[in-house]
Amino acid sequence: MRTSIATVCLSGALTEKLTAAARAGFDGVEVFENDLLASPLAPEEIRARCADLGLSIDLYQPMRDIEAVPQDEFQRNLRRAEHKFRLMERLGADTVLVCSSVSPLAVDDDALAAFHLRRLAELADGFGIRVAYEALAWGRHVSTYDHAWRIVEAADHPALGTCLDSFHILARNSDPKSLEGIAEIPGEKIFFLQLADAPLMAMDVLQWSRHYRCFPGQGGFDIAGLLRQVVKAGYQGPLSLEVFNDVFRQAEAGPTAFDARRSLLVLQESVGLTAPPAPVVPTGIAFAELVSPDVEPVSELLEALGFARTARHRGKPVDLWQQGEARVLLNTGPGARRDGTQLAAVGLESPDPAGAAKRAEALLAPVLPRRRTPEDVPLDAVAAPDGTELFFCATGRPGLPDWTSDFDPTEPAQSVGPVGPVESVESVESVESVRPVGHSAATAGGVHRIDHLALTQPWHQFDEAALFHRSVLGLGALESVDVADPYGLLRSRAVTNADGTVRIALGVGPAPSADDSDRAQHIALATDDLVTAARRFRAAGGRLLTIPANYYDDLAARYEFADGELETFRELGILYDRDAEGAFRHCYTETIGRVFFELVQRDAGYRGYGAQNAPVRLAAQHVRRPVR
Repeated sequence: MRTSIATVCLSGALTEKLTAAARAGFDGVEVFENDLLASPLAPEEIRARCADLGLSIDLYQPMRDIEAVPQDEFQRNLRRAEHKFRLMERLGADTVLVCSSVSPLAVDDDALAAFHLRRLAELADGFGIRVAYEALAWGRHVSTYDHAWRIVEAADHPALGTCLDSFHILARNSDPKSLEGIAEIPGEKIFFLQLADAPLMAMDVLQWSRHYRCFPGQGGFDIAGLLRQVVKAGYQGPLSLEVFNDVFRQAEAGPTAFDARRSLLVLQESVGLTAPPAPVVPTGIAFAELVSPDVEPVSELLEALGFARTARHRGKPVDLWQQGEARVLLNTGPGARRDGTQLAAVGLESPDPAGAAKRAEALLAPVLPRRRTPEDVPLDAVAAPDGTELFFCATGRPGLPDWTSDFDPTEPAQSVGPVGPVESVESVESVESVRPVGHSAATAGGVHRIDHLALTQPWHQFDEAALFHRSVLGLGALESVDVADPYGLLRSRAVTNADGTVRIALGVGPAPSADDSDRAQHIALATDDLVTAARRFRAAGGRLLTIPANYYDDLAARYEFADGELETFRELGILYDRDAEGAFRHCYTETIGRVFFELVQRDAGYRGYGAQNAPVRLAAQHVRRPVR
C-alpha cells in the first residue's frame, strides 16, 4: 500500500519536512495547515516542490468546528471552507480533513450535523475535493468512529466519507471487538486512514494525543488489529502517519522520517500486506568493540579483568582481547574520539549473516561501507539509530566467513577455551591462532562470556531504538523501566532473544543536552564466582565503584544472608537483587571515557538486570569523575 506522513510529525521548515519524507521513501504527505501558513513558498511552489520530490499531497488538514452549529455560524464556516478549497486547488490536494466539532456552539443533533456536512460536501465537490470526516476522541458530541460514520452515511453524498484515526479510536476503547464495526464500513467511504501509536497512559486524552503519540510499534495500541479491519473493509488509500510528539518535533527530520517509514514497513508485514526477508534472531554476542585515543588505560583495565591480548588485525590498529568466550576489540584508529573511550560496535552471532543483513536493509537500516582489502573476510554491518555499528558474524562455523581469520596471534596461545564453536578439525586452524591467555570459563572467578550490553541512546531516539532492535534484529522487548538519577529520571528497556544469550539494555537520559558526555555505555561480563572475580580484579590493580554504606544497611533489612556474606559485599562494592526465580550479584569498574564494565553473577532463573540498584550505581558514578 502507498505510504504517507503528516508534516506535523517532523521538525523543521516545510521544505525540510518534504525532503526528509521523500528521502525516507514515502509516497505522499499530509500538509498540516500551520506548516503551510508558516512557509514563505506559495501553494503553487509547494505543489511543484512535492512533484519534484515524487510526493503526492494526499490530505490538507484540518478544518475544525464546521457542523451542528447555529445557521449564521455555519454560513461563516462555508465562507471559510470556500477559501480553503480554492487554496487546495492551488496546492494540488483533493482531500480535506474535517474534525468533529469541539465548539461550545455545537449542538447534539446528528440530523443537523449530517445536513451541514452534506452542504460542505456539495461545495467541495464543485472544486473536485473530497471531505473526510473524523471523530476526535474529545469531540463535543461526536467522539467515536462509528458515530462519525452514522452521520456520514445519513448525509449520503459521494464527496463525503470518513477518516479513521487509530489514536482517536484506540484511546477511547482498546477492546478488539470494538474494532469489528470498521469492517462494515464500505471501503470506498473510508477516504483516509491516519495511524499513530501511543504508550498506555492514564491522562487527559487531549494532552495524551498532543504530546505522546508515537509511530506504530513504539507504543501499546493494537495498530495491527485496527489495520486488519480497515483492509477487510476494502480500503485502498494510503497508510498515513499523524503523530504529535514533543520529542519528534525537536529531533532531526531525516532520521525521524526513516524511523516513521520503518514502522509502516513492520506494520504491513505484521498484517500480511508485505513479506520482507524474515528476521534472523542473533544467537550470541561475538564481540564488543571499543574505540579509544589512548590504549593504555583500557588495556590496563582489561588485563585487571583477566583478559589477554591474543591477536591483532592484519591491516588495522585493532587488538583482540579475550577471556573465555568474552571478546573485546580495542580500536585505536583515526576514528577514535579525543573525549575518551567509547563502545562503537557490536558483533552479533547470526545463524545467517547474509539473511540478517538483507532483513536490515529491507527495513531501512543504513548499510555501512567497510574499508577492506581483498584478503579481508567479508562482513556485513549496519548502523543502529544511535550510530553503533552492528556486525553479523559467524564465529568458527564451517562454510561461513569467520571474522577471526583477519587476526594474527600476538603470542603463543595457552589453550583455555575456543573463540567460538568449533565443529570440525578443518575449522580449527583459523580459530586456534586467536585463543586467549587468561582465565577460562572453568576457572573460578573467570569471565566466560558477555552477559549483556547497556547502550545509552540519544534522548530523541529511545523509541526508535526499541523498534529497530525488535523489528530489524528480531529481539523481544521487555517493558520500560524508570530509573531515578540524581539529576533526573532515566528510562531503560531491555531487548533480548529467547534464551538470554543476547541481552541489550537500551537507556535514555532525562532531557536533551548539547553535551552528551554522560552517555556512558557499559559491558556486563558473566562469571560464576563474583566474589573471586572482584578480589582478583582489585589484586590486579583495578578499582571497583565504591557503594555507600547506607545501601548495605538497607540490604540487611530486606534480605537474609549467610554469615559474612553481606560484609563481603560491602567490602567489594557488590550489589544484590533477587526475584522469584533467583538472585543477581553485580559490581562495577570505574569509568574510562564513556565506558565501564560490570561483573555479574546471575542465577539461571533470574532474567533482570538489577534495575532497583541502578539509582545507587548512578549516584556513585556521579561522585567519581570519569577517567579520560
